[in-house]
Amino acid sequence: MSQNHYFFALPLPNELKQSLHQCIQKQQLPFARFVHEQDLHLTLAFLGSADEEQLQAARSLVASSVQELEAFPLVINSLGVFGKKTEPRIFWAGVKEEQRLDTLQSAVSSACREAGFSIDDRPFRPHITLARKWKGESLFQLPQLEVNQKFLAETVVLYETYLDKSPKYKVKQIIQLHTGKGKE
Repeated sequence: MSQNHYFFALPLPNELKQSLHQCIQKQQLPFARFVHEQDLHLTLAFLGSADEEQLQAARSLVASSVQELEAFPLVINSLGVFGKKTEPRIFWAGVKEEQRLDTLQSAVSSACREAGFSIDDRPFRPHITLARKWKGESLFQLPQLEVNQKFLAETVVLYETYLDKSPKYKVKQIIQLHTGKGKE
């Protein structure tokens, strides 16, 4: 088994990654770790470690399950936390509810289960992790930031995690969603 972990996610455009990163850095929030700008993404399914055969099955099944799904716009419109609201373990940016995102995530998760992966059964809570582990001396207060940024969800990416590197996620596969270009 590989020591590295894998996950499928929606990548963010570079301009959006940069904008989110700069916005959060300006706040000078005392978190233990901030996600590297290039590692910002929206996770669809976390696989964990995998042997090459199982990983190849997931790659193939996910590609065939999402290739006919249409690309769609998403709006990052909120900030939130996981864990205690006053001492959060995760600080994140959220996206406006979008049924096509739920459909995509369900298709990816189902394909991964079919490939033999044990996928988390908790309800899907789409978010982009920005920072981890509050270490402030005072209680955390959610920044009052205007967050309203749009992007097109047009690819699903399989990432491999390298915990000893920064950025720590490496693209292993890019799956293009159907863009409908050329249609009238």
